[in-house]
Amino acid sequence: MTEASKFLRPAPMEGKSAYNRSSSLQAVGSLPAVALLERAAHAVPLPTSPELVVIAAYGSSEGHNSLAPMAAAICALRERVGQERPIFVFHTDLPGNDFAALFQTLGSDPNSYLRNDPAAFAAAVGRSYFEQILPASSVTLGWSAWAVQWLSRAPCAIPDQVQVAYSHDAAARSAFAKQAAEDWQTFLTMRSRELHPGGRLLVLTMATDDSGDFGYRPIPDVIYETLIGMVDRGLIRNEEFRRMVIPTVGRTRVQFMEPFAKGGRFADLSIEDFGLFHRGGSHLESI
Repeated sequence: MTEASKFLRPAPMEGKSAYNRSSSLQAVGSLPAVALLERAAHAVPLPTSPELVVIAAYGSSEGHNSLAPMAAAICALRERVGQERPIFVFHTDLPGNDFAALFQTLGSDPNSYLRNDPAAFAAAVGRSYFEQILPASSVTLGWSAWAVQWLSRAPCAIPDQVQVAYSHDAAARSAFAKQAAEDWQTFLTMRSRELHPGGRLLVLTMATDDSGDFGYRPIPDVIYETLIGMVDRGLIRNEEFRRMVIPTVGRTRVQFMEPFAKGGRFADLSIEDFGLFHRGGSHLESI
């Protein structure tokens, strides 16, 4: 891929369940948050029947990594609503997502909540989570894992890296931090519109610790060095290489909480729990 636009936003999914086959690391990394999702499902106020009980999985890709969290949430809700009340799960992602693979996974995977709960139903929406996706006040429980680190756009080129976390360019780091702050506020604003009164939203994403460690340095370093080699061999032009950007940001604890700094609320949302984890799952801090 050599077009600038291909590197300034998440690339279209490869299709044919490629993400499902290569996302085991994300699945393992989600496990510490599943217990929090279960706890939220036990505590969230439920809509009065016949209003729908709705779970939204934001940025669910091809579905495999949503199976365990959705099954856990449904199981917890079943203890409260019984076995017959319908529970709807809406999987959302960009329009270019492989939704065919998503529905094949939901229909055939032995761990699918659809195969194990006849009163569970699934649907999908192809729309960016930087927009309102579902009707106002409709979502009982929200879940987003390994998605909100993607920015809505890359604000500039990075002159000395492909990942801004390891750039020494102050202007690039500032531009990405500003875009990340705007995108986080937009994401929260849209979810606030969608959540049912008292609804809960759990977000799991990349972070940095207070020293700025992103935890993935060997990977972008290898990518950057490989691209330099491709330029040297004439496989890509230098001007193409300089436009290549991975538009992800790992936020610090302060950056996650900044929208809530005044009065503890933002867009009718408040933080109930915050945790920072190492990749191996060890807990660092929480509030």
